[in-house]
Amino acid sequence: MVKMEIDGRVFEVDGDGFLTDPSVWNDEVATLFARYDGITEMNEHHWAVVRIIRQNFEEKGMAPMVRVICKETGLKLKEIYELFPLGPARGACRVAGLPKPDGCV
Repeated sequence: MVKMEIDGRVFEVDGDGFLTDPSVWNDEVATLFARYDGITEMNEHHWAVVRIIRQNFEEKGMAPMVRVICKETGLKLKEIYELFPLGPARGACRVAGLPKPDGCV
């Protein structure tokens, strides 16, 4: 297990920087991870994507497919990449506090 420090807070993460314990996630943690990934401010579109990902994870135990994120938020894939430059899996799922997704998000 790897420890990652962001703004004085220490998180246990896997080798790719994903939280090992999704239960420690909250809005503050999301904001810290977003800043770590170069997102200076989380706007309503960022939060919409994060909320869809978290909701799917809590209901089904996994991240939603990207087409579900697009459909639920009304955003195009290009817009999601603009919001999360590291992409839906690496960026959005990390900010949402999920473990690293296995397949294609």
